Amino acid sequence: MIRASNPILPGCHPDPSICRVGDDYFLVTSTFEYLPGLPVMRSRDLVRWETIGHAIDRSGMLDYRGIPSSGGLYAPTIRHDGERFWIVCTLVDPTDATRGGNFVITAVDPAGPWSDPIRMDADGIDPSLAFDEDGRVWMHGTRLAGDPQWHDQTEVWVREYSRDEHALVGDEHVIWRGAVHGAVWAEGPHLYRIDGRWYLIAAEGGTEFHHAVSVARADSVTGPYEGTRSNPVFTHRHLGRGVDVIGAGHADLVEAPDGSWHAVMLAMRAADGHHYPLGRETFLCPIAWEDGWPVFAPGLGRLPDSIEIPWADAAAPAGSWQPDDRRPGVVEPGDARWTSLRALPNDIATADAHGSWVLPVRGETPADAGTVAFLGIRQQHAQVDVTGILDLAALADGERAGLIVRQSEQDHATVHVARTAEGLVVRAMHRRGGVDTVLAEQVDDATDSVHLGVRVRGYSYELVAGGEVLAAVDGRELDASSTGGFLGVWLGVFATSDGLPPSGTVRIDEFRYEPRRDATAVPIA
Repeated sequence: MIRASNPILPGCHPDPSICRVGDDYFLVTSTFEYLPGLPVMRSRDLVRWETIGHAIDRSGMLDYRGIPSSGGLYAPTIRHDGERFWIVCTLVDPTDATRGGNFVITAVDPAGPWSDPIRMDADGIDPSLAFDEDGRVWMHGTRLAGDPQWHDQTEVWVREYSRDEHALVGDEHVIWRGAVHGAVWAEGPHLYRIDGRWYLIAAEGGTEFHHAVSVARADSVTGPYEGTRSNPVFTHRHLGRGVDVIGAGHADLVEAPDGSWHAVMLAMRAADGHHYPLGRETFLCPIAWEDGWPVFAPGLGRLPDSIEIPWADAAAPAGSWQPDDRRPGVVEPGDARWTSLRALPNDIATADAHGSWVLPVRGETPADAGTVAFLGIRQQHAQVDVTGILDLAALADGERAGLIVRQSEQDHATVHVARTAEGLVVRAMHRRGGVDTVLAEQVDDATDSVHLGVRVRGYSYELVAGGEVLAAVDGRELDASSTGGFLGVWLGVFATSDGLPPSGTVRIDEFRYEPRRDATAVPIA
């Protein structure tokens, strides 16, 4: 029997939304300040996934300028109306609320192209949509309650959307304010028409340790909704800190061709019950229906390590990982995993005739919420070796380039080379809470081709130059539970002139990502 292993999408793939069209499943996740945005992933069996495109993949579709880390694209929803795909999402700018907001895009082919975003006149975040049997479109989302009974109470609203007017029309209805008295952030709402009833699935408790899933139902899409007495119907918080998966919530349901039901949701793998450098990942959960209500992980009550998929005819290839079924090794230009900050990879770098990235230096540093000269991929494994061979021959005096372990502008670690009057200087640095500390420094008398690396073993992030470990950084100081925000760790290459007029370039001769399944985690004391 073929099994889907959890998480089905490892690494930072939060807020998953899924729909099925025929025999194919389509899934999107949040991407925040990284571009391209909103990866569209496809599977025929919930086991093997591939990235077929990105919904935000053209310059100018959205304005990312100055959006800080953990701003950007929040909680998309993907649906199909029988003719075309729809995605609704929120662009969040913590520095300028007028620039952000909820928007709609559509496409005939989920691989793209997607339409330009159409803004919705609706407050809040986490929009979703459902199609009625008569073809009407019902938008819904969450926002802070207008007259809250407690701090951070939110409410779920629903309103009709006109396809012709591309706008919300008719009356708005507030349908939910939380299942549990005192529970914060009733968010990630999704409505479904199932067996003549409307069902509302919502997250509660905040997207961290206390995350949970609640359910309500009604005869009419506009309510009134009644919650099940079992609410919250799913959570890991009652398991305590002794489990290795925490924060389960933000679920979206899908029915398989054989009539079985599943949910995708986010959760975090935390070896110590607290810290999760890989971020919020996408997990799969079986669903059963009993007495007219969904039961999550029946008989188990927690996310399983794996799930039998009777209709699957092949497992993921040996030596690969999801998504994309990519094999370990060199990550070349054109790989769907490459991302950049607030700009598309092809807008800040070019691929030369030898298949190497050429990255022009920029004045912005990794500490700036700007268009940084950065190319990186999600960390998807707790044990992994990342190596880069960089040609710095065209790096100008006063410029630096190297590898970065990135959480945000305020929190990251680098092993980089600076061109100075004394020659090439290799440094290992850790920026924590906005404060930079040089961990190690040495003059490099080698050639302009440098070999740098990051060796990850659990919470230990070793910064390597020329095969020598210069320093180690505690990954527990780089994860969102310590730094704030919503992201996992990214691993990549950066280049900066530290605010001076840039003139140099860096060629990435090789970038390798190699999971070490045989490695032993080495926690930092």
